[in-house]
Amino acid sequence: MLKQRILTSVVLAPLALLLVFYTPLALFSFIAAAIVLLGAWEWSAFMGLAKNRQRLCVVGLMGVIISVLHVHWPIESLWQQGKLVADANYIFTLSFAWWLVATFLIFKYPTMSRAWSDGIVMRAIAGILTLIPLWLALNVMRSAEYVQAQQYGSTLIMVVLGIVWSADIGAYFAGKNFGKRKLMPRVSPNKTIEGLLGGVLTSVIFVLIFCYFADVEPKQWLLFCGLTVVIALFSAIGDLLESMFKREAGLKDSGSILPGHGGILDRIDSLTAAAPIFALCYAWTVTL
Repeated sequence: MLKQRILTSVVLAPLALLLVFYTPLALFSFIAAAIVLLGAWEWSAFMGLAKNRQRLCVVGLMGVIISVLHVHWPIESLWQQGKLVADANYIFTLSFAWWLVATFLIFKYPTMSRAWSDGIVMRAIAGILTLIPLWLALNVMRSAEYVQAQQYGSTLIMVVLGIVWSADIGAYFAGKNFGKRKLMPRVSPNKTIEGLLGGVLTSVIFVLIFCYFADVEPKQWLLFCGLTVVIALFSAIGDLLESMFKREAGLKDSGSILPGHGGILDRIDSLTAAAPIFALCYAWTVTL
């Protein structure tokens, strides 16, 4: 298993860097959509769908929504005069509201599980609210300041990935060495409060290092640290949400497309929450 994980990571890491830094905007948007649609295929298993035809209908629905949004907001036109187009903010506001609801559902699990687990429609809506804003957020970040500096948006994506990865690493080591109090034992038995705090602290340290080397004005460091805490906490919620849906569906992994890692959703669960929140915070800060 460890060998598979390492080999898969060795292959995925350069592909991810190639996607983030060197693909043209239109191709980037298309590949991001493909990743989200693979996630939609796995989400259909959370809905209790077993037949391929039914699962493809879920993927098709997600594809239609992405296509409509792409026509309405081509990636090249998401930013106008240095500001995110106003109605795109509505999607991120809706996403923020969804993650607040998701937080409530996680803390109330399994008491509130019947409110969403008995109906396929409710689980489908949860999937749409989880996956579609991720695609839009990646497009928003990648296209930011594209005319002035083509790699600027790529750096934004790497920052949010760095926050997510540092939070995961910090949570793992803090939980392993200091973890005593369970965070949400009915959702994810291995996660601890100490691990969560360690992950948040590690992500803040990562952002402080980034601010130092990126010559960010010191007066903005406190703001960025505060936003990082919010993003890191929501990344943990994204992880817990997927764990909750997997537990309800009786699944260990979301899929098997990535040897040693499980499915696409197992790799991007934290990002589904962190990326839209990051995009919302970034769009807010550039208007200050």
